[in-house]
Amino acid sequence: MTDFAARTEQFRPELLAHCYRLLGSIHDAEDLVQETYLRAWRAFGGFEGRSSVRRWLYKIATTACLTALETRARRPLPSGLGAPADDHRVAVAAADPAVPWLQPIPDALLDPAAVVAGRAGVRLAFVAALQLLPARQRAVLTLRDVLAFGTAEVAEMLGTTPAAVDSALRRARGRLAEAGPVQEDLAEPTGRGRLLDSYVEAFVRADAGALVTLLRADVELEMPPIPTWFTGRDAVVGFLSHRVLRPGAWRLVPTRANGQPALLEYEKASDGRFAAHGVQVLTVVGGRIARITAFNDATLVPVFGPAPTLTGEHGRP
Repeated sequence: MTDFAARTEQFRPELLAHCYRLLGSIHDAEDLVQETYLRAWRAFGGFEGRSSVRRWLYKIATTACLTALETRARRPLPSGLGAPADDHRVAVAAADPAVPWLQPIPDALLDPAAVVAGRAGVRLAFVAALQLLPARQRAVLTLRDVLAFGTAEVAEMLGTTPAAVDSALRRARGRLAEAGPVQEDLAEPTGRGRLLDSYVEAFVRADAGALVTLLRADVELEMPPIPTWFTGRDAVVGFLSHRVLRPGAWRLVPTRANGQPALLEYEKASDGRFAAHGVQVLTVVGGRIARITAFNDATLVPVFGPAPTLTGEHGRP
């Protein structure tokens, strides 16, 4: 058992990222990584070293994920289901808990070097685009284009032929291109500096005018599990100022998710405490915020570590 842990544990963060790309859920990904290690431990005695331990683990993880995906629906964002609204006065659809929405993943659970170098392949737009692909195309594209396994290696992992892998990869790349620009370099990996601080200040003070200066003209806002989403600075700021922002009602705690700046949201309750509300992930382009993805799901907050409730005048833990 000691030998098994010594040879396999180092791959846990990257296997978590792999399962997350395929499944779109941090909760499901953690479960499938546990399943992967259980299967690997049971089979370790028969591992003959014909491939590397890393490739062997990826084969087990990919197989487990593909089996799970046979009975699970894809995880979209609202932008993957319908057209946006460009007027904040539109009727907002009720939250739809029946949809298995895409979830964010904390950077703290991933390989830090891979995230910093942009090799983790977990940018929110990229993972959302992956969910548009059939499961096996999703697996082929991530194994080949994100993890750089060879065609023959991927064929062996999936129990198919190199020709079938190449065909699936072409189809996956074509579908991804149709989905729009999802290249990782569109989102700048910075954001814990002045821009993020200014956004937090403006949001907490309910200062719509300050928000305007921080957002791109074509900024987008989506808020799963609410299907309605908005495009354009006027619509986004209008929606926030009329339906979300209230002075002193929110506390935002900076963090990182999907290799991007993120914020844990806490909303003031009737007893004065600030209860966990959700997670915002920000996409930054050209020094301004291009997309706000607000996951209105309080169960995601503990995944990032902090206490689910803040107390005190300034909402401290």
